[in-house]
Amino acid sequence: MKKRILLLSLLFICAYADAQSLQQKLTAAFNRLQADSQCAYATVSLTVLDAKTGEQVFAGNPKVGLSPGSTLKTVTTITAFNVLGADFKYQTQFGYKGTITDGTLNGDIIIKGSGDPTLGSWRWETTKENYILNQLVAAIRKAGIKKINGRIIGNDTAFGTQVIPDGWIMQDMGTYYGAGANALCWRENQFDINLKTGSVGTPINIAGSTPNTPYLTFKSELTNGAAGTGDNAYPYLPAPGSNIMYLRGTFAVDQPKKSVGAALPDPAYDAAFRLADTLKRLGFAVTGNPESTITLLNKSQSTPDIATNLVTVTSPSLSQIVYWTNRKSINLYAEELLKVIALKSAKEATTPNGIDVLHTFWKAKGIDPNSMDIADGCGLSPADRITTHTIASILQSAKKEAWYNDFYESLPVYNDMHMKSGSIHNVQAYAGYQTTNGRQLCFSIIVSNYNGSTRAIKDKMFRVLDKLK
Repeated sequence: MKKRILLLSLLFICAYADAQSLQQKLTAAFNRLQADSQCAYATVSLTVLDAKTGEQVFAGNPKVGLSPGSTLKTVTTITAFNVLGADFKYQTQFGYKGTITDGTLNGDIIIKGSGDPTLGSWRWETTKENYILNQLVAAIRKAGIKKINGRIIGNDTAFGTQVIPDGWIMQDMGTYYGAGANALCWRENQFDINLKTGSVGTPINIAGSTPNTPYLTFKSELTNGAAGTGDNAYPYLPAPGSNIMYLRGTFAVDQPKKSVGAALPDPAYDAAFRLADTLKRLGFAVTGNPESTITLLNKSQSTPDIATNLVTVTSPSLSQIVYWTNRKSINLYAEELLKVIALKSAKEATTPNGIDVLHTFWKAKGIDPNSMDIADGCGLSPADRITTHTIASILQSAKKEAWYNDFYESLPVYNDMHMKSGSIHNVQAYAGYQTTNGRQLCFSIIVSNYNGSTRAIKDKMFRVLDKLK
């Protein structure tokens, strides 16, 4: 018995010594980072918790609200797992309004969205554009429809009229990563504008788009940038009532892909346009032009709803959606999740309502809503502020959940560590998990307002995080 007690005492002392050693190492590394010239005017924050117990392992400026960049997606996706469940799936309704007589539909074909960001996405076989279009055409044929004396309409009414959160900057809104969170999404609400490049300093011309968008006109104010200067080209969404997209900035001559990713101005219209085009190519007669909630609103017309449903298109599960949300940092996916979180709590599907539900949920778990002053779900807004202590606490809460492994696997691997990265103007952040001496830790680190190169500050942050290995 005495030997057993002695052994347990030694183990306790060793564990305590290891904990003390880790804390000392983190303190020294954290202090070095704070004292670095790149952080002369920066705020550095780091919180490390025991992922199993929640015990604080290290805290440096843990309760300072800082911009999290895309590490905010960890908060949004963990909230979605809690509120929606790992098996949640979006449902897109497809049907018609009117009557069918001798194979002719006198009425409209309608695609009605519910926020599914994967509809038409290339990331799964069952969501790809051709797969979805074939599914819709098969449903039309099964209903006995051979001619449509009416229109193909993209119904985008489920989420109201504001698709872009307040606080996003204009320069981001026309880019592929700044695509709005529509009720009816299509092909991740993005497309490519192809460029005809030349020598440094000369104007860049437009060489069409992929896929072809004949309903849009492109005006280039781009110039060819010097090698090594990267892609600094920004598409701008058309003004209300216009179909002109401007491209401004520079595009380096050595960029391998000669195109710029842009946001679809009206994804619901593009979905209707693609289906109408497919039907016509297959020999169906469609008398009306494609329409969407926006195009009908411009004509002072309301959007018809489905009277007879033909098929329901189901998205991949939440676990699968979260995987890509975090792995590829897809802003659209995070924003759609935030809106449907609001719906789950019987609120209108808006960004502010989603944030209210998020705050209420975590307040019940003991987290002060004032520690997360956020404007969106993805971290693109410069107005977002959250503490590393809150992010680490939310990461720690996930450890005991049945869906934890799905969330953990959604985190990318940087520096041989499972963690989500985040960046915005002069801000770099990481949040994730690491196991050291058989003990799993969770952490959040943010450096705000650093100067100098991003690559250099990343390397210095990794040196701090290396102490967790």
